[in-house]
Amino acid sequence: MKACLYMKRALVFLISCLCVTMEAMGNARNSSASSTSSVSPKVLNIGALFTFNSTIGRSAGPALTAAIRDVNSDSSILNGTKLNLILQDTNCSGFLGTFEAMQLMGKDIVAALGPQSSGIAHSISFIMNELHVPLLSFAATDPTLSAQHQYPYFLRTTISDHFQMYAVADLVSYFGWGEVVAVFVDDDYGRNGISVLGDALATKRAKISYKAALTPGASRTEIDSMLVGVNLLETRVFVVHVNPDSGMNIFSVASKLGMMNNGYVWIATDWLTSLLDSSEVEPETLELLQGVVALRHHTPDSDAKTRFATTWRGLKSKEATRFNTYALYAYDSVWLLARALNEFFASGGAITFSDDPRLQEADGGSKNARITSLRVFNEGSRLLQVLLRMNFSGAAGRVQFDSSKNLVNPSFDVLNFGGTGWRSLGYWSNHSGLSTVPPESQHTKPSNTSSKTSQHLYGVIWPGETTKRPRGWVFPDNGKPLRIAVPYRKYDAAVGDVTITTNRTRLVDFTQPYMDSGLVVVAPMQKVKSSPWAFLKPFTWQMWAVTGVLFLFVGTVVWILEHRMNAEFRGPPSQQLVTVFWFSFSTMFFSHRENTVSTLGRLVLILWLFTVLVINSSYTASLTSILTVQQLSSRIQGIDSLTTSWEPIGIQDGSFVYRYLVDDLHVAESRLRVLKGEDEYIRALERGPSGGGVAAIIDELPYVELFLSNTRCQFITVGQEFTKSGWGFAFQRDSPLAVDLSTTILQLSENGELQRIHDKWLPRERCSTLEEPTDDARLSLKSFWGLFLICGVTCVGALAFFFGRVCFQYNRLSADGGPVTPGSTEPAIQSRICGLFKALMDIIDRKETEIKDMFRQMREDSNREAEAGRDSNRPSS
Repeated sequence: MKACLYMKRALVFLISCLCVTMEAMGNARNSSASSTSSVSPKVLNIGALFTFNSTIGRSAGPALTAAIRDVNSDSSILNGTKLNLILQDTNCSGFLGTFEAMQLMGKDIVAALGPQSSGIAHSISFIMNELHVPLLSFAATDPTLSAQHQYPYFLRTTISDHFQMYAVADLVSYFGWGEVVAVFVDDDYGRNGISVLGDALATKRAKISYKAALTPGASRTEIDSMLVGVNLLETRVFVVHVNPDSGMNIFSVASKLGMMNNGYVWIATDWLTSLLDSSEVEPETLELLQGVVALRHHTPDSDAKTRFATTWRGLKSKEATRFNTYALYAYDSVWLLARALNEFFASGGAITFSDDPRLQEADGGSKNARITSLRVFNEGSRLLQVLLRMNFSGAAGRVQFDSSKNLVNPSFDVLNFGGTGWRSLGYWSNHSGLSTVPPESQHTKPSNTSSKTSQHLYGVIWPGETTKRPRGWVFPDNGKPLRIAVPYRKYDAAVGDVTITTNRTRLVDFTQPYMDSGLVVVAPMQKVKSSPWAFLKPFTWQMWAVTGVLFLFVGTVVWILEHRMNAEFRGPPSQQLVTVFWFSFSTMFFSHRENTVSTLGRLVLILWLFTVLVINSSYTASLTSILTVQQLSSRIQGIDSLTTSWEPIGIQDGSFVYRYLVDDLHVAESRLRVLKGEDEYIRALERGPSGGGVAAIIDELPYVELFLSNTRCQFITVGQEFTKSGWGFAFQRDSPLAVDLSTTILQLSENGELQRIHDKWLPRERCSTLEEPTDDARLSLKSFWGLFLICGVTCVGALAFFFGRVCFQYNRLSADGGPVTPGSTEPAIQSRICGLFKALMDIIDRKETEIKDMFRQMREDSNREAEAGRDSNRPSS
């Protein structure tokens, strides 16, 4: 690469030595023989390089002249300094372009505008680098020119093809195509643009299937030969990226070859719209473009754009009656330079040139005008930095550069040709992707390009005047038939019960699965009798223990709450103990005969009856499930118990299951028995391991369901489906058939047709499945601890309230000196604590009516004592 760079520089230097004549020394310069000039010179030379007689040149030339005139007539800019535009015609030639660049460099220009050719831009950029002259290109769109280290003085004032190719890739992805044919001009502009397109398509899981290169200025014969060749391919999506001056020949030849009809897709980059925007379009031309989708630089409507359109209509020295977007970029380039120079002078900058010592050394110290006429712009680097900081609204939109020296907010119009003109399908921008909303209205919103569902365009009229999206491919027209086969031979596709596995996806492309599949275990079925202790299995032993304790606890709580006021809960101790047990367990069947009269007792009982209802219902359901499942039994409980044993396993002949069991589950190959057909399945399962058969068979679910149905459920599946996969159609790698068939399968699945096909051709009888051991159906404390907690908290709260009320009554009786324990003959040495406990128990054991009578008696005694006291205090008469 470095050697190539040095060769280019040597070539440029040699051309400069041969071509710059003495006349260059006599040309007007910004300064005289001295190397410096005043801070604000009266005239500044500006160079312009482009092909005058070209689609872009006929629009850009008048635009540059108009911009210079507008700048020089604007007294608010450059403080009286005038711009002198020096035009040089490159005539679409790299050699002449370099020669004209040499001519410009000999006239001490401070900047050059152009060129329009990316190839010429590559060549002269090296000259600009050496002489420190900024090169503002309004038409060179080659993405590789953005390399900052290689082209530091190159500044693109139009949109790079990097963004245009990503717009094309988004279009291809939006319409669901996987491959395109790229038709391009074989030069820097074409090759480098298509290279970026390949990268952009790769991010969308698409690709360029064929690159059809055309030499610059290719004849119709060359175009015809190229199109005949690509028409033999299966891809029918063509992306055309050529020069505007000769690109229409492609569509003319394609039309004669019948390639503009139904089924074809043509996407053109901005060259087509540049051509049509700058000329009067003939009806015959539009007829050739029916159904073509094209991109155009998006230039939002603005006052600056309107003023430019008015200025254009007033121009007399113009060959084109209309202008394309490159005219707007050329116009903005002049104003960009003018504004930058204005800021440059305002900050104290001066225009100075000096001889390059390297040129002097190369000239051997002589005064050869061919060499010394090329001088270095001393402040070129400073002016370049000012240019990069500019930010204003131009005729084409916002003029501002990002860190890669590209214009910010690149965007394109998406157009569709049809009828007598074209219509807008929407827009593309690097901020919002494809959208029907103008890009400038979305710049303040978050970026939204990652989701395909956020991309929108209006409907397209495709070639052949159809609105149905072309599928983008056909069977190749090379006489080769498509070979379809079931497994075992080499073909283009495989149709059948082909399981999608990881290893197979490395060899072929699969469609979307048309049937779900997975591996299951089939084993002999045995009917067994229920255990006499099966009624204990619905609950774990912890559940039984906690439930029993809770029954007794709730019965005791209700007895305590009811004892003082309910005669049914009173009597001799033996009777009360029986009452507690009877009441506790009779609530299990809601058959308790005792009524509750206390508020707290009723609250506890209501909550407990709800808990009992839940427990009974759960017990019934679990017992039913256990008894039902246990009617079917097998020694094999699933894949885990099967693989850990040493019993033989049956597999289908030719199935991937063999390698899966050996490689992934590490089953010994000596345990595997290859079986062919249902008859061998039946014999192997009936014989069992002891009779030379197998303990179980591992196969895919669809096969197993059909097998069980045909054997009238003589066998059962045990355990769960332990792999998930599917059946699909296999195609050669990168075949577009796989994508289209996947789309069709998804459509059939969504509308239910796939299920109807399955039910029609694969009818089956539902057979029972032996699940994992019945321990999973047993109920444990995990399922009921929340309910038990609520019940326990309620009981404890009711007891706390009850004993609080008892303590209150005791304190009141003790304070009033009431007969808490009448007739008591406890010895004085009795423990005070023991006496207190007995007093509390005495209050608890008394009826509620007795306590109330005691309080009433205490009130009456207190009233009599008070009455007697008042009588004794009265004076005697």
